[in-house]
Amino acid sequence: MREFLKNNGLSLALFGLFAVSLVGQFLAGWHEFNNEQIAHGEAAAGMTGYLGEGHFWAAMFENWESEFLQMAIYVLFTIFLYQKGSSESKTPDAVERVDVMTGPEYWTEETPWPVKSGGFTLKLYENSLSLVLLSLFAFSFYFHAAGGAADYNQEQMAHGGLHVTTFEYMETSRFWFESFQNWQSEFLSIGVMVLFTVYLRQKGSPESKPVDSPNSETGCD
Repeated sequence: MREFLKNNGLSLALFGLFAVSLVGQFLAGWHEFNNEQIAHGEAAAGMTGYLGEGHFWAAMFENWESEFLQMAIYVLFTIFLYQKGSSESKTPDAVERVDVMTGPEYWTEETPWPVKSGGFTLKLYENSLSLVLLSLFAFSFYFHAAGGAADYNQEQMAHGGLHVTTFEYMETSRFWFESFQNWQSEFLSIGVMVLFTVYLRQKGSPESKPVDSPNSETGCD
């Protein structure tokens, strides 16, 4: 168990914080939703009832959508775009280990099976990270719209407005305001990270260059 915790501590800590934050979002959102309900003279929702409200699902998937988009774009852009001096970039005009694949003479028992299979399986595997991230973005994008439409329709019903479908909600300025307000912050944060790692250091972190490395050195090694 100790070895497992040591080898998986980073992911366990991050997913633990995710779980705590998700519960916090649910509880805070539930209270906020009920405050709005009471303010409009409507019945408050119970905890299980709130799980069926678009208010919660729209807010959750709205944030997931922007995170998966950010990571997918970042993974794809780092294939062919560079930032000299950043630990988040490949070195310009250099062929690096991530750009090439070894031949069968270098394979071992630990070499992933898709590599040994070759063909279409290998083609999927060598692009699997970006494909999964883009798929998660598309999934979250749709359910952000579905949850947003449900929440929007509840407001419309309370004020005598028109009901909209999920795809009709995607055409509203409200949907795109929700999306762009998250997208811009994600691209800002990753852009700041790329530039800050040129000049700033964090000893012990693989996201930083070594403390004594020059600003012009690109990559983390």
